[in-house]
Amino acid sequence: MARIVAGVATSHVPAIGAALDQGRTEEPYWRPVFEGYAFVKQWIAEQKPDVLVLVYNDHASFFSLEVIPTFAIGCADAFVPADEGWGPRPVPAVLGHPELAWHIAQSTILDEFDMTIINRLDVDHGLTVPMSLLFGQPQAWPCKVVPLAVNVVQYPPPTGNRCFNLGRAIRKAVRSFDKDLKVIVCGTGGMSHQLQGPRAGFINREFDRHFLDDLTRDPERLIRIPHVEYVREAGSEGIEMVMWLLMLGALEPAAREIHRFYHVPASNTAVGHIILENPR
Repeated sequence: MARIVAGVATSHVPAIGAALDQGRTEEPYWRPVFEGYAFVKQWIAEQKPDVLVLVYNDHASFFSLEVIPTFAIGCADAFVPADEGWGPRPVPAVLGHPELAWHIAQSTILDEFDMTIINRLDVDHGLTVPMSLLFGQPQAWPCKVVPLAVNVVQYPPPTGNRCFNLGRAIRKAVRSFDKDLKVIVCGTGGMSHQLQGPRAGFINREFDRHFLDDLTRDPERLIRIPHVEYVREAGSEGIEMVMWLLMLGALEPAAREIHRFYHVPASNTAVGHIILENPR
């Protein structure tokens, strides 16, 4: 039986990928960011997951205004880095786990979630930056990945409650998969930031820290946060944090915090990550 052992949430700031790719990690501006991920890199190396279910959002790199799926699951054998306008990131192709992905798709669709099945998918910084933060810059990624893209770019995005409930459906799906796999679920995006308009550069440390606290202390509060509150309190791109709630829903209610990191700023974004482990 497959089992979800833990969840990880992390920001996916594109400038972090650029700093990695350009060898700038030891610069004074960037060093605190990358030092903040040293623990999670060691932790995940010790965990040795077979599969990562990685929840992210596409930034108009593969999808466009012509096609906007709310939830899309990658079922292909491999996913190549997308060209986001300055060439693809120099990182390995992501290897998929089609058998588990199709099982999750079938199980969640029969549980009445309208999943879009994607058999070709180029993945942008929303997915590749978290991979680099978790695993460094290897010649090949050490585990397979099931990408799950969530629309948090074009209104209306799904609610936090809907994401949380999809996470619960994914937990059920993974648990019913008949192969022995060690799975980690990763939610990405955020934390508070706004990229445009009069509030460009807006960051709300208090909102972010309460969000981190309530992933274990009061998840019911988080899943009730409406879209307008994310925009007001976390900036126009803060809505990405609903993807953290999908990760949370995939865990057992008794999951406990192992580690967290929070830093302001990286580029114009608050950066955070957290590790939650299921009871052994």
